[in-house]
Amino acid sequence: MNTDELKFLLKLLGCENYRSSFGASIFKSFKSKDKLCQDLSDRELIDYSREIAAAKILPPGKALLKLDLAQIPIQEKELKLLEAISKASGKITPSQIKTPSLSTSEKEAILKTLGEKGFIQVETKRKKIKAEVWLTERGIKYLRDEYNPNKGVQPVISLDLLNNYIRFLRKTLRNDKSEQVPISEHTHSESTTKTKITISDEQILETIKKLDRELGTDNYLPIFHLRQKLQPPLSRDELDQALYRLQRNDKIEFSTLLDPTPYTPEQVDAGIKQNIGGSLFFIIVN
Repeated sequence: MNTDELKFLLKLLGCENYRSSFGASIFKSFKSKDKLCQDLSDRELIDYSREIAAAKILPPGKALLKLDLAQIPIQEKELKLLEAISKASGKITPSQIKTPSLSTSEKEAILKTLGEKGFIQVETKRKKIKAEVWLTERGIKYLRDEYNPNKGVQPVISLDLLNNYIRFLRKTLRNDKSEQVPISEHTHSESTTKTKITISDEQILETIKKLDRELGTDNYLPIFHLRQKLQPPLSRDELDQALYRLQRNDKIEFSTLLDPTPYTPEQVDAGIKQNIGGSLFFIIVN
């Protein structure tokens, strides 16, 4: 990590919730801020507000348009947008999609939904207006547990930035102690003492909501993110059963994965397999 990257992260540590406006004055000293943010984002240390730059229809989307209207499992607005995208020879920008009945924000939301459902491929870029930048969970873990200055390199940082880092370390240490997962009563055997860790369904639901906010998945959270967060302490079966309970109680719904192309085999395998149809892959909070 070079000095500018380190300074950028340390400046974020001084912001509320480690989040700031992209155009904030604290970043004025960085000459190549766009490239800097892109590099840090590629390493998943930060993220920023994004908007869709282009869209392209995928084979599942083309197949969907060939179905009878009564069989199409999407809303009319989504269908109209998908039809408009299908008429383009290749990629098409949101501004080129003529939908007078939809506002810009509605169009953006529908494009994102169609992308998450695997009907279109979307390309994103940093939002031009009112963009924000924030430290990710990965960035927090990196600064707390992994960062070490490079040998032979002595980055010059101000006392203000050093103070940000010290306060961050103290805060995360306090949070680690106060947010420990509740532990049930101990069960004793002849030679060992086993501790069973329990997480309530309500805690799982709150974790889903939190991950959705942090990752910006627009209420379409891929299950593999939740598994990474809760396995362990939960086993795969324990988490699956908890999700089924939340579904029965109308707290969440599931959506299947139609196109696995954007995901790794491990991420696809994290879905809940079904005897008929695709795996349950996305979690939707009601």
